[in-house]
Formats: sequence, structure tokens, C-alpha cells
Amino acid sequence: MQVTEVANDGLKRAYTVVVPAGDIAAERSKRLAELGRDLRLPGFRPGKVPAKVVEQRYGQAVMSEVLEQSVNKAADQVVTDRGLRPALQPKIELVNFAPEADLEFKVELEILPEIPMPDFAGIAVERLKAEPSDEQVGKALETIASRNRKLEDVTEVKPAEKGDILVCDFVGRIDPAEGETGEGEAFPGGTATDMPIEVDGPGFIPGFTEQLVGMQPGDERLVKVTFPENYGSAALAGKAATFTVTAKGMKRSVVPPVDEEMAKSIGFDTLDALKEAVRGSLQQEYDNLARLKVKRSLLDALAARAEFPVPEGMIEAEFAQIWQRVEQDLKAGNLDADDKGKDEETLKTEYRGISERRIRLGLLLSEIGRTNNITVTGDELARAMRQEAGRYPGQEQQVMEFFRKNPQAAENLRSPIFEEKVVDFMLELAKVTDRQVAPEELTASAEAA
Repeated sequence: MQVTEVANDGLKRAYTVVVPAGDIAAERSKRLAELGRDLRLPGFRPGKVPAKVVEQRYGQAVMSEVLEQSVNKAADQVVTDRGLRPALQPKIELVNFAPEADLEFKVELEILPEIPMPDFAGIAVERLKAEPSDEQVGKALETIASRNRKLEDVTEVKPAEKGDILVCDFVGRIDPAEGETGEGEAFPGGTATDMPIEVDGPGFIPGFTEQLVGMQPGDERLVKVTFPENYGSAALAGKAATFTVTAKGMKRSVVPPVDEEMAKSIGFDTLDALKEAVRGSLQQEYDNLARLKVKRSLLDALAARAEFPVPEGMIEAEFAQIWQRVEQDLKAGNLDADDKGKDEETLKTEYRGISERRIRLGLLLSEIGRTNNITVTGDELARAMRQEAGRYPGQEQQVMEFFRKNPQAAENLRSPIFEEKVVDFMLELAKVTDRQVAPEELTASAEAA
């Protein structure tokens, strides 16, 4: 095999490779002989098919297979012999091949850069710490109580007020087009029976529940609304509709007091046990926010110190994924507030910069982990799989079976675990200053980051 380097520019390499015709012919003959030993064809004894017949029937297919394997094997040898670390799958282009001629092809690739290790001791970050106050625990308990409110019948006759619950039947119809007559066409999902509706409350088409104020059981009212332009059903989006609403009963929601009975009703032995669970949940939330902030500060510090070239192919692949999502947001009118008003070229420039930063940080974190022998153990991956399965109550077994049948899906859980372990490693070496703050400062800091 003859290899000639034809390009060496930054991270880009290119080689022409020539595999002698004799090597190709020898491998082809070998494969045809192996095939003939096991071949069964009508009119011939097993393994006794003449070589000429084997050649006629399978020569072209075997040649295609030999060429593909020869190219792949030679390309792998080029990479291995030169100690190259490809950033992406090498690009292979067939240059020349004819019967009884040498095989010539070209290999183009980008290699991973040399990545210098940063001085972790020179990185200073601040880690905020916060603890939930009694007041915050109390507010959380009130929220829990509100979520467990019960409906009680209203016996006195009175007009419905904001917050009352009317039990209604209704039929909705799309308003007829201009110039048409009739009561309009009923539409799927526009009819309900014994539906509890909070008067002047959320959860319905804008303007619907506000028009129920003042109704009493037995009343009938026409409610006119217009579906939002971004409504989930394209057939209804932006359409005007009229609902015939009949009130059949009235209820009010009663929030239970925060006491032992409420705690027991949601599965706790005592109110104190519920309080401790709430406090622990809030603490976990604050710890996660603090972790997110110190991690972001650490990565920002690393990005400022990371000065090495990044393979263009990796940047373009990352940018393509990001830009696909941006284009979807553009079409749906859901651009982030920071992106609104920017022209397409400006957005592309900014997101290409984001892509480069992500790839550079990813390469740096990977190199830090590789250099310092940081790995994800089988137990850690199994634990992550169980945690992921726990997100689907009642389907845990099916999720675990999915992971067993799809190893790549399980491998996708490895990257975030690896990243967190590398971050922990760096935090051990960096200068980390802890500062106790109020929860409000922590949450405000996290939102601003």
C-alpha cells in the first residue's frame, strides 16, 4: 500500500492511497474460493461447483465487497500508522479503479487538536448556599393545601362570582361566515355535559369564563369568543365561535387547613413529617440552582482560557442542529426575546459562535476526563437508567427493556454523567468560595445567568 500526504493544513489532513492490483486480485480469489467450498447449486455436489461458475455468478458481488473492505481497511491503517485522532468520520473518495488496475482513493479528515490543560488552581468561582426559611415552607404548604382543595355544593341562590364553580352543559358552534345564515357548525370538542368551570378563571378560551359572572343555576347564556391565532387546532385557530351555556349547579372550592388531617390525606403520618419533606424538597431545589450557577461560572472560566483550534466539521454539524431548531422557532413565531428583531445573517453568526464555544468546551471536558482517567462506571449508568425509568410510573419495566434492546439509548445517558464527574474533579482543584445567601438572591442570580 502506498500512501502520499497531499494536504496538511491546520487540523485538516488528506492522503492518496494506492492499493496494488495484485492485493485486490488475491483477496478476491481468496473470497471466491471460500465461497465455492460451501456453495450449493442445483446440478453440483456441495463444494464442487466449478470456479468458473462461481466467478460468473458471484464475481461482481465479491469484487464490490472486496473493494469496500479494502478501502476501509486501508483508511483505518492510514489513521492508525500516523497516530491520528479523527474528529469525525473520514471522507473517502474513490479516484480510480479498473479491472486488473491498482485501487486509488483519497482520504480527507479533520483531526482533534492538541488541547493544553488549564491551570485549575487559577480558576476562582463563587458557590452560593441557601436554606429555605420557615416562611417559605409555610407558603409551600399553603400551595399544597390549595392543590388539594375540595368542591362543596352552594345551596343558597346567588349570582356566580369570581372563583365560584358553575357546573354547566355547553354546545359550541363556529360562527357562520359573513353573508351566511344559520346558527353555525358544531365542532369536535365543543360540547360538554356537567362540566365544572371556575368563573372568571383560567383553563378555557380567553374571554369564556369571564362571561359566566352573574349566572345562576337554571340560567342559559350565549358566550361569544374568538379562538387564539396560535390555538392547537388549525381548524379553529382565529375563528369566532358562540357557546350556548346552561348552568345546572354551583359549587365553591374549599381549601383545607394545613393540619394533621391534611398531611395524612396526602400520605404523611404527621404534619411535621410533611414539613420536613417540603423543606427537603426546597433545599434540593436550591442546591440544584447553586450547582447550576457554579458550573456555569466554571465553564465560562474554562471557555475564557481555552485557546485551541476547533475542527470546522464539528462546528458545522453542531450549528446545523441548532439552526434547525431556530428555523422552526422562526416559522412558529417563537423566537427568544433576545433574538427578535435580528436579521438571519446576524442570527447565523451568533449561533455559529455558540456552536464553536460548545464544541470547544466539549473537547476540553473530554480531554480533561481522558487525561485524568475519569470514566462512567457500569453501576453509575445502570443507576441513571433506573432514574430515567422512574420518570414513567407504571412503565418502568418497559423503559428498562427498551434500554436493554437499544444500547445507544443507554449510552446517551453516559455523557451528562461524565460531564458532571469532570465538573466535580475541577471544582476540587479550583478556588471555590462559599457564600451564604437568601433564597431570593440565589433564584434571582440563577434567572439572570
